[in-house]
Amino acid sequence: MAKGRKVVITCAVTGAIHTPSMSPHLPVTAAEIAEAAIGAAEAGAAVIHLHARDPQDGRPDQSAEAFTPFLGVIKQASDAVLNITTGGAPTMSIKERIRPAVAWKPELASLNMGTMNFGLFPMLARFKELKHEWEREYLSNKDIIFRNTFGDIEHVLETVGAGGTRFEFECYDTAHLYNLKHFHDAGLVKGPLFIQTVFGLMGGIGAHPEDVAHMKRTADRLFGDNYRWSVLGAGKNQLPIAAMAAAMGGNIRVGLEDSLWAGPGRLAESNAQQVRAARQIIEGLGLEVASPDEARELLALKGGDQVGF
Repeated sequence: MAKGRKVVITCAVTGAIHTPSMSPHLPVTAAEIAEAAIGAAEAGAAVIHLHARDPQDGRPDQSAEAFTPFLGVIKQASDAVLNITTGGAPTMSIKERIRPAVAWKPELASLNMGTMNFGLFPMLARFKELKHEWEREYLSNKDIIFRNTFGDIEHVLETVGAGGTRFEFECYDTAHLYNLKHFHDAGLVKGPLFIQTVFGLMGGIGAHPEDVAHMKRTADRLFGDNYRWSVLGAGKNQLPIAAMAAAMGGNIRVGLEDSLWAGPGRLAESNAQQVRAARQIIEGLGLEVASPDEARELLALKGGDQVGF
């Protein structure tokens, strides 16, 4: 492993999985999301992954308008690559989920690569007191199917990709890598592919070191050197998996979307705190944190001056 390799830190600042009752530090309003994003960028995140929420009760909001109040603010204050979700929430239709990315034409958008069961209900055992009724209904649902059919994926590639947006391909299991290979072979996606392998969410692959190695081996075999690898470890798995990936040549995603924690029983007080922890791992390995422009070059992005905000 070459000394001085640049490692891209992505920070997913709020997401749609955790709910406001779980942590007072979860960004909900546009001002909180902007502040979290800017803080994460200042701490070393080259890519900021964005969702929006209803400012009143914190439920996921995938209207293009919900992103308006913070996109420009973050762009003014930071040079970070802004990555807009097309995952939204697993209870939303694909048409709802793509609205912000179609409207705002970001440099990067997330794209889930397969339909899957999605279980949030184990969290209810840890968080019994919930402020909003929607949280209990949402979290207790044992019938969520996160729909990402071949038709859905093709629709996202064509509609969002038309604006020059490139994709962060979210792969929650081995089959999702093979689905991506199908689209690659069909010429609908071109390298370098940015592949985010997701570990430890109920319904996807586990978070054992063998799971991490298996996903990396499979991606190596399918895509050779035509991809950039990043990892997302859910909950307590965030930093152990980040450390594994950094040592194995990968990039890292952290943020309160994926984990509310800074350690056993300790809530993270900010997204920046998790970015600093990731940075410590990277620099402890003798590696360097990539700047936003280095991330743009690595991922072949169109540039921050080419977006719609």
